[in-house]
Amino acid sequence: MISHDLIERCAVHPDWRELLAQACGGLEREYIDSLLQDTRWLPGADRLLAAFRRDRAGVRYLLIGESPYPRPESANGIAFYDAAVNQLWSDKGLSKAVNRATSLRNIIKTALLAEGLVLPDEAGKITQDAIAGLDKRALIQTLPALFDNLETAGFLMLNATPVLHPERKPAVEARYWQAFLESLLALVAQHSTRRITLLLWGKIATLVKAMPASRHYDQLVCEHPYNISFIDNPDMQRLFAQLRVLQAPAAALADN
Repeated sequence: MISHDLIERCAVHPDWRELLAQACGGLEREYIDSLLQDTRWLPGADRLLAAFRRDRAGVRYLLIGESPYPRPESANGIAFYDAAVNQLWSDKGLSKAVNRATSLRNIIKTALLAEGLVLPDEAGKITQDAIAGLDKRALIQTLPALFDNLETAGFLMLNATPVLHPERKPAVEARYWQAFLESLLALVAQHSTRRITLLLWGKIATLVKAMPASRHYDQLVCEHPYNISFIDNPDMQRLFAQLRVLQAPAAALADN
């Protein structure tokens, strides 16, 4: 079956294989065949289901993004993970790569504020100078480390439309994947031993909240992190204060 071929190709964790095989049953075979014969779309067949390389039992949060980054070096199949970014910090504050990635920059500033690591200035902004003056020896240093911490905290991060094709608008591409997402949400809720929280940032909330299966989840809905108001959103402040994703794991600190 074409779904099993995709699952194997993407190195999906064994926990997910049966559920994904069922969810993939709603995909049009002709559509999937066309993707497998085309190398122009992102993130590519080997990373299409990369979000599911983590285990299923540890999932506590299901973060649903919109679509992959439009750059080959950035798109890796995991929502909000810009694979072109490595170092988080510089002598001036945030690294240049992070500072250019608006959503990522605001997510990190949200965490900095929530963890009590920086304070806003008189205008309510978190400045580069404030971040530059922060002692970062106990903090993670790279974007991969941040996403490792998110995974450890129970995050599964997928895009509602996991394919970005140069010849189709995302809204058109989304139609191919809506049945998959609906089925996946229902299956995850059915087979989970704990109640999972949906994190819905921005316009994607409208799509997901309309799906009947979303009623089986707790939900945190807010603006997209592209908006600067995301940083002060009280729900996101409470979430990131609890998660403390900027803290380096104890084992990593012991090695330094």
